[in-house]
Amino acid sequence: MNPVLIVFLVILVILIIALVVLTILGKKAQKRQEEQQAQMEAMKQSVSMLIIDKKRMKINEAGLPSAVLENTPKLLRRSKLPILKVKVGPQIMNLVCDEKIFDSVPVKKEVKAEVSGIYVLSVRGIRGGNAVVEEKKGFWKNLVSKAQEKAGAKPVK
Repeated sequence: MNPVLIVFLVILVILIIALVVLTILGKKAQKRQEEQQAQMEAMKQSVSMLIIDKKRMKINEAGLPSAVLENTPKLLRRSKLPILKVKVGPQIMNLVCDEKIFDSVPVKKEVKAEVSGIYVLSVRGIRGGNAVVEEKKGFWKNLVSKAQEKAGAKPVK
């Protein structure tokens, strides 16, 4: 047999095995995530709160309870999370926000939020409805709109 063919077959077998292993691990992770999502939906409560500030911070800098830090995997401790600083009644606390709604959360407004533990699942405005957050422009669109403003033309949206 040709040695090139043998090397090609060995690489092909290794790739097939890796694909099967990744598929199995992916299905297990997806199942675990669905269970966690169902548990959070069952435990959620509606809370009225004033959002003081929002930013992306590392877990150890966010001021979250020590039990959260201890249960977080070491690889995730350096990643940044969307954190909301809120006032619920007389108490000021830091909560973790869902990544999907973080950009639409209004700052310095009173909102009605669905909260599960220290995790904010959804936010609705109490007075005046939800604030419409401007969509962030990319670098090039921002550059073009600045150039058109200086030229006196109508800016591109």
